[in-house]
Amino acid sequence: MSKSSVNLPNPNLDTMPSDFLYHLDINVENTQDTSDIQQRFGDVRVVLTGGTASRMRELALYMRKVLGVSDQSDPVDLCERGHRYAMYKVGPVLCVSHGVGSSTFSVVLHELLKLVRYARCQDPVFLRIGTCGGLGVPPGTVVVTKDAFNGLLRNEHAIAILGKLVVRPAQFSEDVIKDIMKYGADPSDGFQTISANTMGTECFYEGQGRTDGAICEYTEKDKMEFLQKCHDLGIRNIEMEASMFASVTKKVGVKAGDVCVTVVNRLQGDQVTVTMDQKHEFERRPFLVVGRYIKKLLSQNL
Repeated sequence: MSKSSVNLPNPNLDTMPSDFLYHLDINVENTQDTSDIQQRFGDVRVVLTGGTASRMRELALYMRKVLGVSDQSDPVDLCERGHRYAMYKVGPVLCVSHGVGSSTFSVVLHELLKLVRYARCQDPVFLRIGTCGGLGVPPGTVVVTKDAFNGLLRNEHAIAILGKLVVRPAQFSEDVIKDIMKYGADPSDGFQTISANTMGTECFYEGQGRTDGAICEYTEKDKMEFLQKCHDLGIRNIEMEASMFASVTKKVGVKAGDVCVTVVNRLQGDQVTVTMDQKHEFERRPFLVVGRYIKKLLSQNL
């Protein structure tokens, strides 16, 4: 199968003499000769993203084991001077934090997409791991997103651009989903990995129908009716990034997947009641799933 580099739908990038990826603190000094960027990042095959810097550092250490990297030194944050996001490189894998929600994720996602373009990475796969609320599944369930729904329960992402609402479809790559389920899930794990739809909202509290936020203008009955409607649409988890992530990667033609672990069953309550030790163990479950997938991806050129 022939490989290809990333072509982004922005003609302005072809005429910019330089491009400072501000939030990553990476300066592309000469866009016509990116040999330095290619040398640093050209081998990247997978971009792994997740919420916090500490989780990405832990993921980088885990990926060393998965890829058989013998480096025992402390992982180096390549974006430390930027004070916004963290980035660790483990061979052909980048582990990058994206903060909470679509707004902070979209900033770093745009710059990461430009980075792999300038580095001429071949067929990069973008993945997100994280925690989420479950919907009719027990805490600790790993959900691999199929279609991403927004807070209006539409399989799309809407963004205001130049004063106009632009709506784009929000689906993840079918072959990535299939391969994650085939090579990443393992019945002997002791937890369930499923493929289902996800709702990505703009707000953790009201946007997800919680009744324990600072504002609540609906009843418990209203909330449960909404959550049941979500469940009827095949939605099994709720988070704050999936619809934006799916729509942007689909728009630019980059393969992507979203793998999250549930920490609460919203049909049984709003509060996260698992202990911090349980939460930490749950957070490592997507590590296992994406680790197996990435190992297979790199060895078989899926």
